[in-house]
Order: sequence, then C-alpha cells, then structure tokens
Amino acid sequence: MKLLVFAHTPPPVHGQSVMVELMVEGLGGDCRRRAPTASETMARVRSASDFELFHVNARLSSDLADVGHVRPGKVLRLLGYCGQALRIRFREGVTAMYYVPSPPRRSALYRDWIVMVLCRPFFSELILHWHGVGLGQWLEQQATAIERWVTKALLGRASLSIVLSRYNQGDAAVLAPKKMAVVANGLRDPCVDYAQTIATRRFHRAAARRKLLQGAALTKEELRLAGEDVGTVRVLFLSHCTRDKGLFDAIEGVRLANRQMADRAPRLAFRLTIVGSFLRADERADFERALAETGSGSWLRYLGFVGGPEKWVLFREADIFCFPTYFAFEGQPVNLIEAMAFGLPVVTTRWRSIPEHLPDGYLGLVEPEQPAQVAAALLAVAGEDGSLFRGIYERQFSRVEHIERLAAALRSACSGD
Repeated sequence: MKLLVFAHTPPPVHGQSVMVELMVEGLGGDCRRRAPTASETMARVRSASDFELFHVNARLSSDLADVGHVRPGKVLRLLGYCGQALRIRFREGVTAMYYVPSPPRRSALYRDWIVMVLCRPFFSELILHWHGVGLGQWLEQQATAIERWVTKALLGRASLSIVLSRYNQGDAAVLAPKKMAVVANGLRDPCVDYAQTIATRRFHRAAARRKLLQGAALTKEELRLAGEDVGTVRVLFLSHCTRDKGLFDAIEGVRLANRQMADRAPRLAFRLTIVGSFLRADERADFERALAETGSGSWLRYLGFVGGPEKWVLFREADIFCFPTYFAFEGQPVNLIEAMAFGLPVVTTRWRSIPEHLPDGYLGLVEPEQPAQVAAALLAVAGEDGSLFRGIYERQFSRVEHIERLAAALRSACSGD
C-alpha cells in the first residue's frame, strides 16, 4: 500500500510528533531513501511490510514556544510542503494521503484548509488521524457558520478517521467520515528489563511503604531490599510546565500530602521532581514565586527539560507518576504511557479519554483542578508497586500492538472492507 504521510516528526517533541515518528518507522520509513536507516530497519513491524511510505515532514515550528504562532515564513514553508506532496502524487502514483487534523485553534485550522484546498482534490483517499481533542465540539458550538461549512467541505467525508479512544469518536463524527477506527497510541518499550531490574525493587519498596503507613517499623532485611531511602516517596511530574498540564496542582497536592503524612506516618515524605520546559514567562514567574512562598526545600526540585537516557533514569527512580492535567486538547498522553511502561502507579485526572485506560474505581484518579484530591490520591497509591500498570502497557500500548492495529486500519481505507 502506497501512503503519503503529511505530518511532522520531532522536533519539537510532543505526543503527536512522537507518535508520527513511531508510525513512520514502524511502517518501514520513507521508501524514497536508497537504504532505510538502522533505526527504521529495527523498528519495522513485520506485519506492516506491504507499506510504501512517502513522508512529507511538514514541520512549521522549531520548538514548542513557536507552535501556534503565525508568520509569513510558515505559510511559504507550508506551500512548499504541499508542492512536495503533489510531486509525490504524480511521480509515484500515490493516491492515499494521511493527515493529522488541527486542535480547535483558528491558525491551525486555517493551515488545514490550505493543505486540503491544494492537495485533497488529487488524492482519492484521505485518512485523518485525530491526536488532538475538541475540534468537533468547537465547530458545533463556537465556530462561525462559514468556518463550520468550509471545514466540513474540506475535511469532511474522509475515507477513514483514526481516533485514540472511544471518547475521541465525537470529534471525528462531526466531519462524517466513511469509516472510523479506534487505535490507541503505542510506545517502544523503554524498559525491556522491567522484570529483571525494576519489578522486584518496586515490590519491596511498596511493601515497606505499606508497613510505614501502618506505623510499623522495618526490619534490616526489609530496609536492605527496599533501599535506605524508602522513607522518601519519589513523585515525578514530566510534561510541559503549564498550569493546564497540572503543574501547580501537582505542587500543591504534594505539599498537602506531606502535611497529612506528617501526622499519619512521620517516617514517610513525598519528594516531587518536576521535568519539562516552561512555554510562558508568566507561568515560569508564578512557579518561581511558588517556590519562594512554600519554602519547599528538600521536597521539590526542578530539572528543566530532560530527554534521552536521562529521562528514562528518572522514570526508573520514581515511585509515583503525577500528572493532573486538564489541557483542553489532551488526546492520549504519551507521558502516562511511558509511566505505565516503567510500572509506575499514576495520579491523574478524570479528563478526556484518560479514565478509559485505568481500572474501574482506581484511587489515583482525581477531578481536574483539585489539589486536595491529588494529595489524597498520592496517599492512597503510596503502597502500590505499579505492576498493574506495566500489564496495562503490555496489553494496550506496546509498539507492536499499536503498529499492527494502525496498519490494519490504514489498509481498510483503501480496501473497501
């Protein structure tokens, strides 16, 4: 199957670009290269060997701070990408186009209009992959009549809409696709040695914390197995450092949890590590002000952006992943999948599709913008070892599972099934 992929890969690094990169590599990479890269050869899923991909890396921003800003240079670059797509269409005979529709932002939506006006008439199959959330609702409730009409005319009746979860189906349904498929995100296993190096240590640390929560003392053997720092519950927040990603709720939640822990189990305390970049100067100023006001000292540290192997070390060392997001366009957070891959208990929000992937009645789920609930959830999951979440990752979010489901959905767009 020949497929034009009109979507960007990192940088900038965010969930959508990471997933596009995973798809391109998993389906064999851009076939125009004389030889695939080593990473593409290793990443290709055997069941997807029938794909010929032609990738137009439609990157308009070099970093996250530039995303969403309109500049003449971006328009010219976009026109160049459309030209690439059309050359591929006629030189290579590619009739299927893969595209990621915008979140509900006018600048991004108008970008979609330009691409669809110039490219869609020449492709018989349009495949939309919905990574963001909210465009359908925005079109129905906030868009002007003209915006609604133009968007439905240009992006409506796609051959296939791929959504990440049942929650996301409403967005795609507004544009009346001919077919719809639910394909959850996936992730290369960043912790292939989980069973050998992490599972046992997490088990013993969780067991020791449960004893401490009950007011019992630990034996020397329990201390040896759990580690001398077992009294520190290491909480990780890793995301863009914005208010709506839950940054300030995580900070306040840990502060409240420590206050409650001091009365309940004085030998335990939460320590929060914050990883990520600030996108807005005012939020960075609010963060620095919060640090000064709380006198957080030993229980809070900020590391800035961390990537590569250093990021995986932070996941390995953590005991709990805290991500109380209420980001308007949240689809299916990749950072939560990463945390599950490392067998980390999570504290997160009943927001968008997130609850679909967690057990019914899970105590780590909280309402958005409720730091007191974050504190209660941290206390509730402090005795969990996280093996449940490693199982969820393996069953729902493994790379092979993701690529196989995605490949089957893509084939269905052209097969008429």
